[in-house]
Amino acid sequence: MSRCTNIAKIFGVCAALAASLSYGQTYPARPVRLLIPFAPGGIFDFVGRVVSPKLSESLGQTVVVDNRPGGGGMIAMSTAAKATPDGYTVLLADPSLVINLSLQPNPPYALKELSPVSVLTTASLVLAVHSKVAARNVKELIDVARAGKLSYGSAGVGTTPHMAAELFKDASKAPLLHVPFKGIGPAVTAVASGQVQVVFGSVAGTESFIRDGRMRGLATTGERRAKALPDLPTLVEAGYPGAVVSVWGTVLVPAGTSTQVISRLNADFRRALAEPEVKNAFDKAAIEPLGTTPADASAFIASENKKWAAVIRAAGIKLE
Repeated sequence: MSRCTNIAKIFGVCAALAASLSYGQTYPARPVRLLIPFAPGGIFDFVGRVVSPKLSESLGQTVVVDNRPGGGGMIAMSTAAKATPDGYTVLLADPSLVINLSLQPNPPYALKELSPVSVLTTASLVLAVHSKVAARNVKELIDVARAGKLSYGSAGVGTTPHMAAELFKDASKAPLLHVPFKGIGPAVTAVASGQVQVVFGSVAGTESFIRDGRMRGLATTGERRAKALPDLPTLVEAGYPGAVVSVWGTVLVPAGTSTQVISRLNADFRRALAEPEVKNAFDKAAIEPLGTTPADASAFIASENKKWAAVIRAAGIKLE
């Protein structure tokens, strides 16, 4: 009886494996939905719309960009976490994926409910000031902040620009007053007009103001200089290696999605990143393509989760 039971179990495992392999070979058989946690017009909507046509060609099925803004990205993230794990719901998330977990009292999803496919892209932020701020470099900014009252604008509590500023404050001990706005666009405009003095904005969003003299760029937050602003040093070069921030975009699927489907998606996303049109579009927007393996993406997300949890805890950041 025991022998028969063991044989039955073996056949069951083989059947399940065969079904999984068969599914992986036939995937995809219908359109794939790419969830974007933000409204049209933002950096990740841009990434999704640049990549999706090439991804459609590679998959042989239409990739539909589905914007689900709201809740600091949590609406899209919880939708993906609760979706059927069949490879037809794919999420493109930013750092709010992990920031929400420490900032929200009861986040509607957990990291264990999502399986990483790839860290797709990364981009630096720019530490910029209003042109009348008497600082030409990071050291001078810290001196000015310590001598008087400076305020910085952000896209809102818990957003990456907010977290970047808090990380910088912790590293430099520069007293900066937080002024949250409804989006990074209004925050950058407020600095350009002198309403607030400092911002951590995107390269694409601040570049025109820096070039026309309304704002002054002091540093970028990545590990390497931004191609669009090669004259600006990094915060690492300025002496603050602990203030490195990347605005990354990572692809995830619901946990339980087969490894065959994850491998297929990983290969097709990486193939899309290699396309000249995608590379050119990203270069113009100061976005760097990455295309990591699923294992590397998983390790990276775990590291970022630990990093931002520590920042939020140290700064005592709470939702207002």
